[in-house]
Amino acid sequence: PIKATMKFTAAFCILATGASAFGLQTPAKAAVRAAAKAPFMPAKQAKAPMVQPIDIDGTALQASASAGSSDALKTRGGALDALKSVDTPLLLYFIFWYVGNYYYNITNKLALKAAGGSAGFPMTISSLQLAVGCIYAIFLWVAPDARKAPSVTMDDIIKMLPVAFCFMGAHSASVFALSAGAVSFGQIVKAAEPAFAAVISQFLYGKKVSKAKWLCLPIVIGGVILASVKELDFAVSALISACIANLFAAFKGNENKKLMETEGLKDRMGSVGNQFALTTILGTLMSIPLVIAKEGAKWGEFVEIFKTNPIVSANLIASGLWFYGYNELATMTLKKTGAVTQSVANTAKRVIVIVGVAIVLGESLDPIKLLGCAIGIGGVLLYSTIDTLLAKKDE
Repeated sequence: PIKATMKFTAAFCILATGASAFGLQTPAKAAVRAAAKAPFMPAKQAKAPMVQPIDIDGTALQASASAGSSDALKTRGGALDALKSVDTPLLLYFIFWYVGNYYYNITNKLALKAAGGSAGFPMTISSLQLAVGCIYAIFLWVAPDARKAPSVTMDDIIKMLPVAFCFMGAHSASVFALSAGAVSFGQIVKAAEPAFAAVISQFLYGKKVSKAKWLCLPIVIGGVILASVKELDFAVSALISACIANLFAAFKGNENKKLMETEGLKDRMGSVGNQFALTTILGTLMSIPLVIAKEGAKWGEFVEIFKTNPIVSANLIASGLWFYGYNELATMTLKKTGAVTQSVANTAKRVIVIVGVAIVLGESLDPIKLLGCAIGIGGVLLYSTIDTLLAKKDE
């Protein structure tokens, strides 16, 4: 199973590299480039034959056959045009994003359990996962024709520190939550992130949240509470850690908006991929003091486990690659879609992860827990789309 996991992870990284680093051509762009490269051929006027076969009623047989062939080609061409109109790159982004998120949760949980769970090395594992992403990001910069390195200034790096710190905090808290309790429970609590984002945006960043969105929050919170009632693997530490992760994620979203308002920063970064790479590198460096403070005394023990237990080493490396890959692809996917599509996509992703991972890892799927999950995630979807739906109704 470990070898299969590593092979699949390697395949994902190769495909993700092709999608994110080198870019995927849309059908329209591909057609334009193909047309540009095609040699110029002057049109030749077709000459009709001197003698044409006719039917008993005098109709030209060749003409009717040609008409039938033309209709058939039009029908066939219409189907081909419909297939060509599909945004293949966007479809692949969605697939890789979902697959990456799903396998990250599985490999992350396996590594945490094998290393001792919440009493083991969750902070060390979370930091090393980010470090794996750093190596991958640097590789893309060094590899020929892969990705151009950013040309940011020291002032840009300083402005990125709040975003990187929140990114690191959200990841570390999430990993600890998943080490202390079931993955499905952690994901349900993390689905309540909009509640934290609403409070922080309204009261700390002065960004008004509509009344309709405020009315959706009790649905989200109620769903999380209902799911917690029948959680067999319930742990207060998992609940608190997941809430802390939501808090960091909410701050990160607001700080990232402020960061991207910096004049010329987008041009200096070059791409969304570079932005995520820089955030990951800075977040990794910031996580080191946390690891030393919490688990530094046990570093020798972790090194020994990493060397002797392939479940820990293989799944740690795999989870680091999955985490980096799916996050980068998620950013690219959301950038290419509208607000409603983003909300539906995020909702669908959580459902797939919660149910799929619970089945694979043998976690509880009590009917009350599933009902709470459905109410909570449904509330998140409503929260994300309510303003758009009301705006359309007013029109």
